[in-house]
Amino acid sequence: MSYPLRREEVVDVAGLKAMLEDSPGKAAQAILAAAGEGVVEAQLLLGQILLDGRGIEQDVDLARRWFAIATQGGSVMACNMLGRCLEHGWGGEVSLTQAAIHYARAADAGLDWGLYNLGNLLATGRGVPANQAQALVCYEKAAQLGHAKSMNLYGRYLEQGIATAASPARAVRWYRRSAEAGDFRGMFSLAMVLVERGQLAEAGPWLERARVEGNVNFLRSAVATLRGAGPLLAGYAAGYAEELEQRGE
Repeated sequence: MSYPLRREEVVDVAGLKAMLEDSPGKAAQAILAAAGEGVVEAQLLLGQILLDGRGIEQDVDLARRWFAIATQGGSVMACNMLGRCLEHGWGGEVSLTQAAIHYARAADAGLDWGLYNLGNLLATGRGVPANQAQALVCYEKAAQLGHAKSMNLYGRYLEQGIATAASPARAVRWYRRSAEAGDFRGMFSLAMVLVERGQLAEAGPWLERARVEGNVNFLRSAVATLRGAGPLLAGYAAGYAEELEQRGE
């Protein structure tokens, strides 16, 4: 006979995440039970594993519903994830306006991912009027919180003088921080600045890491950038193109 899981008996979220590594199916059952008992962080985690199909059959519709439930329970990350579902149409219709609202709530609560995602909508004018100054504020706040992708974008705004005075020196510092934090776009940004400075020996390892760690969309754009940089980077352009071919693109 089974009994309802009391809130105080629920496995802590860190334990559930660790269990996902070794026994994803068993972990999914524990997460499902905890979510059903109203444990908000388990509801968030359930949405994530449903979205990924990890330890449980993938169901993006149900994932979206659990994110909404966790949002109502006060989970800031669930608010961000619901925004992602609304932005990309995962589990329902696309609504960029609603996505922006949820990102803004997460951003107001100080979540780095919420700031980053809201910044992207503001930068591109999707779901909200384009506003580069506000996008810059979002990226800067997220960068200060240690968000690697935002560090790179903040660096770009500083390098190009978007909605702020250009500051190439500060831009490079943020590119380096982004690269060292593991963002492949930050690695590429840093490498290209180093190439412009004639520091090809230092740029090379960052270009190689970005090639290996970058996704397909990044590789496509990087190939064009590298080819446009002239013969100095022709070898890297060929390497990136070969990487794309190996991935079936």
